[in-house]
Amino acid sequence: MNIVFDFGGVLFRWHPATFLARVWPHRAADAEQAAAVAAEFFQNYSGDWGAFDQGLIDAPTVIERIAARTGWPAAEVAQVVAAVPDELQVLPQTVALIEELKRAGHRLFYLSNMPEPYADHLERHYPLHDWFEAGVFSGRVKLSKPMPEIFALASQRFGVAPQSCLFLDDHPVNIEAAKALGWQALLFTTADAVRPQLGQLML
Repeated sequence: MNIVFDFGGVLFRWHPATFLARVWPHRAADAEQAAAVAAEFFQNYSGDWGAFDQGLIDAPTVIERIAARTGWPAAEVAQVVAAVPDELQVLPQTVALIEELKRAGHRLFYLSNMPEPYADHLERHYPLHDWFEAGVFSGRVKLSKPMPEIFALASQRFGVAPQSCLFLDDHPVNIEAAKALGWQALLFTTADAVRPQLGQLML
């Protein structure tokens, strides 16, 4: 099968509320505050952060826009933007799953909403080319999930038919977008949870 991985929350740690609780303890003192601050900061990956994800604005601009929109000091917003790479720690269980799938002969790709600076960081620090044949980062193609155009672009770049792709992502809206375009898709929570679901699809 052609298995396509999302990155944040799938291959790399990404949980905005706990991330902001660590970086901004003065603004996210408990779980409820952290969730509210994360919702305001990232806007569910639309708005300012969505434009950054999509490669439409750069890091200084997203900092300026978030500070202007929220009233938070630009220096504090910059602290969060600079801390994201440290949050994107690889999840060993997912790496083990990738290695299992490769040994079984499956073709692996990635499709990730990721601003260019963070995409560059991941390529420098992790063996993406060993794990995957090819991939698409939103910030480099000026498109992002759940836009149908990025799924079409991905299948074209990978040289595979949409119907032959199995997509793993942790956001239901992206799963539904993939399915609407003929992809198979599974909502990812953990590698251990998705492994038996993958096994059933591959029977």
